[in-house]
Amino acid sequence: MAQASNDSTLNELFSSLLSPEGWQLLATVDPSMVATKDAAWALNEKLRKDGHDPAIVRAVVMQSELRFRARVKFGPFADSLVFTPAGLEQATRLTIAGMHARRFTGAGCTHVADLGCGIGTDSIALASAELQVTAVERDETTAAAATLNLMPFPNATVVHASAQETDLTDIDGIWLDPARRTEAAGNTKRIFDPEAFSPPLSFVEQLVDQGKDVGVKLGPGLPHEAIPDTAEAVWISDHGSVVEACLWFGRLARPGIRRAALVIDKNGAHELTSPVVAAEGEKAPVGALSNFLYEPDGAVIRSHLIAELLLQTGGTLLDEHIAYFTHEDLVVTPFAKAYKVLAVHDYNVKKLKSWVKANGIGQLDIKKRGVDVTPEELRRILLAGSPKSAKNHATLVLSRIGDKRLAIEVEPVRNP
Repeated sequence: MAQASNDSTLNELFSSLLSPEGWQLLATVDPSMVATKDAAWALNEKLRKDGHDPAIVRAVVMQSELRFRARVKFGPFADSLVFTPAGLEQATRLTIAGMHARRFTGAGCTHVADLGCGIGTDSIALASAELQVTAVERDETTAAAATLNLMPFPNATVVHASAQETDLTDIDGIWLDPARRTEAAGNTKRIFDPEAFSPPLSFVEQLVDQGKDVGVKLGPGLPHEAIPDTAEAVWISDHGSVVEACLWFGRLARPGIRRAALVIDKNGAHELTSPVVAAEGEKAPVGALSNFLYEPDGAVIRSHLIAELLLQTGGTLLDEHIAYFTHEDLVVTPFAKAYKVLAVHDYNVKKLKSWVKANGIGQLDIKKRGVDVTPEELRRILLAGSPKSAKNHATLVLSRIGDKRLAIEVEPVRNP
């Protein structure tokens, strides 16, 4: 009943938003006006005092808050889109949606079904690539949002239906972004079981078995054992955040590539690929800590391509179970952050606290892997009692080699 009540509330808000008064009022609000909770509350009060219907005011303020949050994914374009809370959470960033679309154009597709289109961001990219698009969404409110967002594209049609009941007879490319969240009481909760997705991963496999050319967006935590043998799997990180894993089948999969890590940074997109799936227990070279320490990008770690990165850079792991690697020289790579090693300390809180005091450290960054510690809590302990005059900045990397825990003092290196 709670879910039904929440859906009803969202539908009512959306209806208020799409009323003539609501739509007109939304156009007068810059999303930056609701950048904080206090600002949103103040705007709510002002609009009510101006005589606007409270239900419309609530809908407009909520939509403006969603647009403001969406600027992280869509930049200024967010101000022209319509969102639902769950739709925004799962929406593909437009730059990445454009990469998805290029897969379909490169494979020669002409008509793509976007099954589970959400608010329509992937459909926007597909339609912008001049493909015929059938955007399918089973949630009525979300389908309405997708309809509004796709209005500028005559080559896109929104269908309110489930993916499983959609006729795919004239479709030559299929894109799926299964719902991986549930919504209740205004909050969304992530789902991890692939068979609990909507549609489930087994439905994707059915389409592939039918000979369809399919692409599917999944969460980056997708277990490797769940990936079908016929898929090309790509993990994507955007400016340091791993945002998705994509599986590609049929003509959409590239020959000779089974796993890939796609890293997007300020210099563009970079890809590390492998023609094979990493074997269970495959060993990567291990060596002693040297002059530089490297932290692989999350997409490289998720895709199990550490061995390929070490082959490319000539580095060695600190420990066979830890993703940090080391090299005697500075190696410039988009697939890892580099740190110059300054000193190595035993992981001893009392000694580290003395080190902080002796070096006048007032700012401390802590990174960790393979050590059971909360960086925020350790930072609070180490900086406790530091005088206000302590202005020096330091970075510690907590890791282990075998059973020995280390605190490695490093200096971040900016890649050119």
